[in-house]
Amino acid sequence: MAFTIKQSDTSPSLQATLQDADGNAININGASIRFHMKAVGGAIVIDQPMTIVNAAGGIVKYDWQSGDTDTAGTYYAEFEVTYTDLSVETFPNNTNETILIIPQLN
Repeated sequence: MAFTIKQSDTSPSLQATLQDADGNAININGASIRFHMKAVGGAIVIDQPMTIVNAAGGIVKYDWQSGDTDTAGTYYAEFEVTYTDLSVETFPNNTNETILIIPQLN
C-alpha cells in the first residue's frame, strides 16, 4: 500500500513497522535508522535519519522537512537499519515502499 501526501505538505509523518519475512516486528533497540527516498527512475532525494517510536515493536517515523515533498510524483522508499554490531539491514527487503506526492491544485 502506498503512502500518499499532498505536494509541499509536511504532515502526516511517515510511520513504518519493520518486520521480518514472517511478519514479526524487528527489535531495533540501540539501532540507528535512515530513510531513503528516490524518484522512480531518478536519484536519491532524501537520505535522513528516522525517529524510533517503539524499538521492541520495530516502529519508526520520518517527519517531513520543508522541501521534501515539493515535487509531485511517484517515489520509492526504504528504511536502512544499522544495528549495534554495525551490521546493516534494509526494510522492506523484498520490495520498496511507494510514496505518492499528489500535485496541489494551485
